[in-house]
Amino acid sequence: MNIIRSRFALYIVAAVALAFGVATILSGGQVLFGPKSAREAAGHYIPFVVWFNFLAGFVYVAAAIGLATRQPWAAFLALVIAGATSLVFFYFVLFVLTGVPFESRTVGAMTLRIALWAGIAWFVRYRKDAR
Repeated sequence: MNIIRSRFALYIVAAVALAFGVATILSGGQVLFGPKSAREAAGHYIPFVVWFNFLAGFVYVAAAIGLATRQPWAAFLALVIAGATSLVFFYFVLFVLTGVPFESRTVGAMTLRIALWAGIAWFVRYRKDAR
């Protein structure tokens, strides 16, 4: 019964990762390739952050598939995503400190991304029954 619960938990984590990936691709795609109104609605976005998040969305989907199929590399990929997102967030902060206009919601979104992927990496790495 415990293995069933751990697999169910892993599938929930994978589903969250997948939904997050698809939402990231769609929202980033709207800003990058959508109508002018989508870019205006995004406000003072920083292009390299949007591009990173858009491309990372595809990696999120790959990680979700890896998690759902219990691939050994999925935990490492989640950790790489968290690390890369942290690095981009660091550069975002440097840009903001130079006076570049930005949207405050970007701070929350990047913090959420880092926390989510660090949490997923921790979950998969430290739950032996989830691998």
